[in-house]
Amino acid sequence: MSPQTLRPRRTTSAERAVARHGWLHALATVLAGLIAMIVTASLGLWAAGATDLPDGAFPRVVAATVVTAVGGTIELSGDAGPLAETRAGLTVVPLSVTLVGALVIAAGFLRPLRHRAVAGAGELAGWAARIAALWLAALIGLALAARQSFDIPLGDVGDFFGASADVGFETAMAPTVFFGLLWLVGVLVLALLVSRGAPLPARLLRFQESVRPAAYAMVGLLLAYVGIGLVIAVVVALTRGHAAETAAVILLGLPNVVWLVLTIGLGATWDSQVEGPFGLPMPKILDEVVRGPEVSTLNLDSLAEYDGRVWWLLAVNAVLLTLAAFVMAARSPARVRLWQHGVHMAAALALTVLMICLVARISAHYGLSVLGIGDLGGDLGGELYLRPHLWSALGLAVLWGLVTGFLGGVLAKGVRRRGAVDARADRE
Repeated sequence: MSPQTLRPRRTTSAERAVARHGWLHALATVLAGLIAMIVTASLGLWAAGATDLPDGAFPRVVAATVVTAVGGTIELSGDAGPLAETRAGLTVVPLSVTLVGALVIAAGFLRPLRHRAVAGAGELAGWAARIAALWLAALIGLALAARQSFDIPLGDVGDFFGASADVGFETAMAPTVFFGLLWLVGVLVLALLVSRGAPLPARLLRFQESVRPAAYAMVGLLLAYVGIGLVIAVVVALTRGHAAETAAVILLGLPNVVWLVLTIGLGATWDSQVEGPFGLPMPKILDEVVRGPEVSTLNLDSLAEYDGRVWWLLAVNAVLLTLAAFVMAARSPARVRLWQHGVHMAAALALTVLMICLVARISAHYGLSVLGIGDLGGDLGGELYLRPHLWSALGLAVLWGLVTGFLGGVLAKGVRRRGAVDARADRE
């Protein structure tokens, strides 16, 4: 053997980078995301008064909130004895919890991939698989913890008929695991698309010039709306009181409100109904429009009947969308044409609005019937839902995207961008 054979092989920088994102780093990423979501949900539910729930149910309600935040399914069940029947259902995503978890997990996923130009598909898949395996274990633990039952006092009705009722919830394991893993895949893929410093497999590099700037602009747009909503909510809490209720909305459903407002500012329409003791986590003007026994239409026209200042949403949307389009164009190569900026912006905004329409819809109902005679209503029944007019919302998003994408491209012409120097040299 030669001395070179016995000499230990020097580890390359690429191999050290791969070693850094092993199981320990994956565990830290999953734990950080899970803790962030649990803390956010706990504080939001505490502000909403959920600590007063009987039978020590608060931790289980926190677990159920985190489950729904990642797309999991919570099933409601009830038992009212032989003379009565309970019916209940709930579909809602607490997007504040979702957003916090997505940001933390995305940061942990991207951290060991920094300062890399290219990464192999196998390496990225292996790193994501480690996180997914640990996330699967966390999902199963949350699903097992998210189950509880409550007794419902029926008052005089229960005394007269000799009926008692209880309502409980538990996690549907299979849908929770499936949608929870799908949520994680979406977070990791979006993190790779948004981050300019994250490496991509060589075969996908040709797509980064059109996809990455648009994805970055859309994430920036959504976060800008959340930031503006947070400032407004804090100001309202400081000047008008109701600090606890405002904190609950911020920590549980702030994106639900501001991203709904984003679509309304585009001209989209939502159908809504709020009947019974239910309430939506939204400003007073929105609650006034949707509350009542009839289906209400939620758009700029209906809101303007209560407060004409809502027309300013058009101006706010125009400014923010143009800024997002400018950012997208400034991060794009100089050879991208103006009409291409419009197409990229239209596609990105349509996908963003589609995401909002899917995750911001709400459906909830419960009721008690005795001897098969309808819902008793009052505090023993109610219904709430919020649904978009999907196709018109997507059409408006495409239109806004084409216009603002073109304007953003025009504004970015004076910005020095990648490829500008090379293109000028070629022309000379």
